[in-house]
Amino acid sequence: MYSIEIHNSDQGSQFTSNVFINMLKKHEVKISINGKGRALDNIYIERFFRSIKYEYRYLNPANGGAQLYQGIKKYIKYYNQQRRHQSIGNITPIEKYQNLKMTG
Repeated sequence: MYSIEIHNSDQGSQFTSNVFINMLKKHEVKISINGKGRALDNIYIERFFRSIKYEYRYLNPANGGAQLYQGIKKYIKYYNQQRRHQSIGNITPIEKYQNLKMTG
């Protein structure tokens, strides 16, 4: 079993309700809520999850949790090491990361 140390969310009513906040506090989870107007901070992760859904999940229905886990693990490796991304100059994320390490 694992524990959650920090829960980060936007200011949606489901995340700011007393019931939800008190449950996090009861389990000693630190709360981090994005400020107003910070919705665009999530754009990259939202795009990533959209890619997983449309490029993998919908095309490859899993037969159980273990198969889903293994398939998504394989897709993430492909996404980071082989799939070229237009938004970063048609290179892979691993190439972008390596370039940043060498120049930074």
